[in-house]
Amino acid sequence: MSKKIVVDPIPRIEGHLRIEAVLDEKNQIQDAFSSGTMWRGLEIILKGRDPRDAWAFTQRICGVCTTVHALASVRCVEDALGIKVPDNARIIRNLMNATQQTQDHLVHFYHLHALDWVDVVSALKADPKQTSQIAQSISNWPKSSVGYFKDLQQTLVKFVESGQLGIFSNAYWGHPAYQLPPEVNLIGVAHYLEALEFQKEIVKIHTIFGGKNPHPNYTVGGMACAIDPNSDTAINIERLNQVKKIIDNTITFIDQVYIPDLIAIAGFYKNWLHGKGLGNYLSYGDFPEADFNDVSSLKWPRGAILNGDLSTVHEDVDPRDLTNITEEVAHSWYNYSGGDDKALHPWEGETSPNYTGPKPPYEFLDTDNKYSWLKTPRWKDNPMEVGPLARVFIQYAKKDPMITDTVNFVLKTLDVGPEALFSTLGRTAARGIECKQTAQFMLHYYNQLIDNVKKGDYQTFNSELWQPERWPKECKGFGYTEAPRGALGHWIKINDQKIKDYQIVVPSTWNASPRDSKGRPGAYESALIGTPMANPEQPLEILRTVHSFDPCLACASHIFDMNGNEITTVKIV
Repeated sequence: MSKKIVVDPIPRIEGHLRIEAVLDEKNQIQDAFSSGTMWRGLEIILKGRDPRDAWAFTQRICGVCTTVHALASVRCVEDALGIKVPDNARIIRNLMNATQQTQDHLVHFYHLHALDWVDVVSALKADPKQTSQIAQSISNWPKSSVGYFKDLQQTLVKFVESGQLGIFSNAYWGHPAYQLPPEVNLIGVAHYLEALEFQKEIVKIHTIFGGKNPHPNYTVGGMACAIDPNSDTAINIERLNQVKKIIDNTITFIDQVYIPDLIAIAGFYKNWLHGKGLGNYLSYGDFPEADFNDVSSLKWPRGAILNGDLSTVHEDVDPRDLTNITEEVAHSWYNYSGGDDKALHPWEGETSPNYTGPKPPYEFLDTDNKYSWLKTPRWKDNPMEVGPLARVFIQYAKKDPMITDTVNFVLKTLDVGPEALFSTLGRTAARGIECKQTAQFMLHYYNQLIDNVKKGDYQTFNSELWQPERWPKECKGFGYTEAPRGALGHWIKINDQKIKDYQIVVPSTWNASPRDSKGRPGAYESALIGTPMANPEQPLEILRTVHSFDPCLACASHIFDMNGNEITTVKIV
């Protein structure tokens, strides 16, 4: 007899996500449903506003995905108005994007995902001497002495004896699905804390070029930062040297901490190969070496893979094509004027919220009907997974040298075949592989910027079409980026110098989407099917797979307390 369990809210993500899973008599997941229980409403907020301000609004979709929304938005408006940005602006944007990618991947692995694999309480049983030996055998990281691990362990003991585990409280410690020995758990805890301190250093690059973090400044036409090597108030040699030091330290941390940890932990879980999911992967591509509309210049190539076939990369991924990218609302709390069974391209998209679900608190959602605030995107009518695994697969299929070498190194070290990548563990490994790549991108774009400065090129802004009176009466544009979580697209229509329509399709809309009109599941839902659970009362296995996508469901307009009582309603009038 089947039974249903609910995980709501999913912890250690951005936003609010509910998972309902149907288990068989052997506690294996037969079916799963993903519900985004927040509504953003940015599309409505933006109507009638100056398109040059759109980036500042969309950037505040959440406090994590800030830079990527600003980047997609300014590209979107620049595309509509025909604005070309200076070379330095393109380089700085790429550098800030690579910084965002790298920092986000580090934070995700250690602070959002690692505790699905690392048993913190088990670390209390570790032998500090053996821990030190293991740490030194896999890395040259200096913080690996016996005394270091002994002191850390004593700190953990004090937490436990006080009855409070602090940031490590309310987890499934001792769960039978944990497989690491105590010593590796202690290494994981140590690096969790080190990464917590280190990640804040990386984003100082955003404050140097964007003035602040987490919401650095962008501008339509370029970047809002001045370069002058001889000025005390602009980006000068001292600031550029600071950026270089941060990049060098980041590369070292990834090479000596993140990658060794990833391989060490994966070695104990290489038989836990659940969570394949759809087998369909999509990337818009990113990091242009020329104009962002020059797809051939992208360091991350654009493409799609279907049915896990790495021999073929479909390159006809044009988000401007009205038949290419579409969204459905058959199982979403929205209405379409032409019928909810329609599939609309974002330029034709509608945002008409209509909540028809149960009133909180409720036991289960009506998954036969509408059950999520997320729409259901499709590429050529195919459900797709987006994110690091998609990008790594596309580059691997295209034989990118760095990705190919790193993937093959990881597979050889773990003694597994390429099929292991089609899993929750593969998704997690892909993020680490990509993090190593984006750190090198940081260095690549830093060097490009330095070369331009040495040539006397300090321009970061193009004001040629800044004045609205020079704009066409009607125009539309598309802007994209590859956010850490996957393909991000912004579509705009401008009429009489104001935003007429604005649509955003975020990575977690792709991955966390509900069923489509044909009943086909989204990426989360598909990936959970077939997963065995050791203890349904402690759904650690669900957290592992969902966290491997790094969910981000942010900017709700309704807030409820733990008992389901409405606290605040934000109305758009």
